[in-house]
Amino acid sequence: MTAEISDPATLDLARYIRPGALVAWGQGCAEPLTLTEALAAQRKRLGGVRCFSGISTTAAVRPEHCDCLSFSSYTAAGANRALSEAGLLDIVPCHYSALPELLGRGPLRVDVLFLALPPAGPDGTFGLGLGADYLAPLIGRAGTVIAEVNDQVPDVGCDRRLSHGDIDVLVPASRPHAEYPAEPAGDVDKAIAEHVAGLVPDGATIQLGIGRLPAVVLRHLHGHRDLGVHSGMITDEIAGLIEAGVITGARKSIDRGLAVTGLLLGSSILTGRAAVDKSIQLRDTRYTHDQAVLAAQHALVAVNSAIEVDLTGQANVEVAGGRYVGGTGGAADFLRGAARSEGGVPVLALPSTAGTASRIVVRLTGPAGLSRADAGVIVTEYGVADLRGLSLARRRERMIAIAHPDHRAALDRTEDQI
Repeated sequence: MTAEISDPATLDLARYIRPGALVAWGQGCAEPLTLTEALAAQRKRLGGVRCFSGISTTAAVRPEHCDCLSFSSYTAAGANRALSEAGLLDIVPCHYSALPELLGRGPLRVDVLFLALPPAGPDGTFGLGLGADYLAPLIGRAGTVIAEVNDQVPDVGCDRRLSHGDIDVLVPASRPHAEYPAEPAGDVDKAIAEHVAGLVPDGATIQLGIGRLPAVVLRHLHGHRDLGVHSGMITDEIAGLIEAGVITGARKSIDRGLAVTGLLLGSSILTGRAAVDKSIQLRDTRYTHDQAVLAAQHALVAVNSAIEVDLTGQANVEVAGGRYVGGTGGAADFLRGAARSEGGVPVLALPSTAGTASRIVVRLTGPAGLSRADAGVIVTEYGVADLRGLSLARRRERMIAIAHPDHRAALDRTEDQI
C-alpha cells in the first residue's frame, strides 16, 4: 500500500480525525510541528478532539485551544505547565514504561498518530527521526498514521524503520525541527551536581531524568572516563560529553559503544551530533525502561529529581504548592533498575529548599510517587544521604543532615518515624 501524499497548505485533518478521536504525537525534538499547528488551526471544525501530549514546546498546546481540544498527559512539563496551571490538563498517573500499552488499547487507545520523520533512505524506508520512545510501539496499533516528512530532520540511528505501508498520509515539510531549550543553572544546582558527580565511577552507565538539575550534573562529568549512556532521553550535554571523549560506552555490558535513548530533548547541538554519530541509537520504551535490560547494565547510575523527600526516603515528584508540575515518568523504572545493576547507584537530587520552605519534610505535601522501599541515595547541596539498607531511625538522621541548616532543628523535633 502506498501512503497518500498531502500538501501541508491544503491538508484537511477532518478527513482523518473523527469527533472524539484521540490524537497523539511525538514529544521533545520529535514533535511534528506542521501537524500540531494544523490541528490547532483547524480545531473548531473537527468536532472536539482529545489529545495526548508529552513534553512539548508546541504552539498547539495552549489553554485557549481547549475550546475544542482537550489534553491529557503523563506530565506537566513543557507547554503542559500552562494547561496544568489553568486546570485544563487531565493527568494520567502512570509509569513511563506503561505508556506503550496504555496508548495501544483501552480508554487511551490512540486513534490518530502524528509523526515527524526524515526523508526516506536509499531503500525507500523511513527512520523514526528524533524519537522512538512510546511512538514506535503505536505504529500498527493506531488507526491512522500521519507523518510529516521534514528534510531538516536527521535520520538518527534506530532499530526500527518504517515502510510506506506503515503510513497512511505523508505531509512534506521543510522547517527547523522542534527544540527544547535548556534552563539556566544556579549556584545551588552546581553544588548538588558536584556531589552527584562524585557518585559516578569511571566506566559507569548513566541515566538522567528531565529538568535543569540532571543537565547540570552532566556538565560536571567532564573529568570522567569511558562513561556509557542508557536513558529515556538525552540532552545537549550528552553530545558535548561524546565529543569530548568522556562518553564512549567502552565498558558497557550490553550495547557496548552505543549511547541508547528513547528521545532527543535539546537543540540543534544535540540533533546535529546525532545526525552524524551513529553511536547515538534510538530504542523504544519497551527496551529503554525494561527492568531486565536496566539490571544488566554495568554500574547504572540513575539520576532523577524530586519536588520533596520525606525523612524516610519516599518522594513526591508530581505536585508542588497544590499544583501539578511534574510527573511520575520513568524515575521509578530507572531507580529500581539501578538498584539491581551491579555497582549501580539510584540517585534522587533536589535543592534543600524552595524559597523559604524545606524540601526535606516530615510528611509529603503531594503524592508519594516514589516509595521509601525504592529509596537509594538522596542528594542536596548539603551532601549525600545513602539510605540503602538503613532503618527508619538511621534514615531520619541522614536526611536531616542534608536538609538546610535553618530547618534541621524543626525536623529533628518531630518524633514521627512512620
